[in-house]
Amino acid sequence: MEFVVVIPARYGSTRLPAKPLREIAGKPLVQHVHECAKRSRATRVIIATDDDRIRAVAAGFGAQVCMTKASHATGSDRLAEVIALEKIPDDTIVVNLQGDEPLMPPAVINQVAENLAARPQASAATVCMRVLTAKELFDPHVVKVVTNEKGYALYFSRAPIPWDRDKFPLTGELPSNVIHYRHIGLYAYRSHFLTQFVNWPGCALEQSESLEQLRILWHGDSIHVAEAAERPGPGVDTEEDLHHVSGLMAQGIPVANLRLSRSS
Repeated sequence: MEFVVVIPARYGSTRLPAKPLREIAGKPLVQHVHECAKRSRATRVIIATDDDRIRAVAAGFGAQVCMTKASHATGSDRLAEVIALEKIPDDTIVVNLQGDEPLMPPAVINQVAENLAARPQASAATVCMRVLTAKELFDPHVVKVVTNEKGYALYFSRAPIPWDRDKFPLTGELPSNVIHYRHIGLYAYRSHFLTQFVNWPGCALEQSESLEQLRILWHGDSIHVAEAAERPGPGVDTEEDLHHVSGLMAQGIPVANLRLSRSS
């Protein structure tokens, strides 16, 4: 099985300006993400950006770069342009690795690609991790997911789902009779599906939750969700995240021991 990893890297982050070029452990953030992808079994790794400063830095450490429009609203839109510009064949599996995930285990990148390849009926594949604390469950920045018995997503939400009708109003603690999962924002798509998906109109659920993947479910397509083979380290969204990840890398802590900080 062959697959391509595309890393969207946008300069104009509102919470952390120039995020892809911010330094962690002596390297720009985008280089750490690129190195994670290169350690996977991907046949190609492409950094997709709209900024010449990112292009220059990425080219400097030997990355393949695809220049895309600055007007894209989402990483999926940027991926679709890469597919068109690079003339990636229709049946190619494309993994969207966010440009702010410097501690994504290569095994998990392989996992989403392999899971999609093994399920021709799925339109996309992604991963999740168990929710460990009530604080995590009730945090709207942590996206939760519920699946059916075959591992296909029923719904994604910023709300705590499934909702324990009897326990939550009384204690606010994690129930022992059900496992809750948080979504990890790593996706695999078939290139022809992604090209179609970005042209579909948005839906009310997507807009209400601000979760793009709900558009796929709304239109009746399926997303396979598996528990991540290894625990991803935290991503970088804010200045605080940047210092946190820098400290973890300086300590040389194995990724498997890192605490997740967020999901998208």
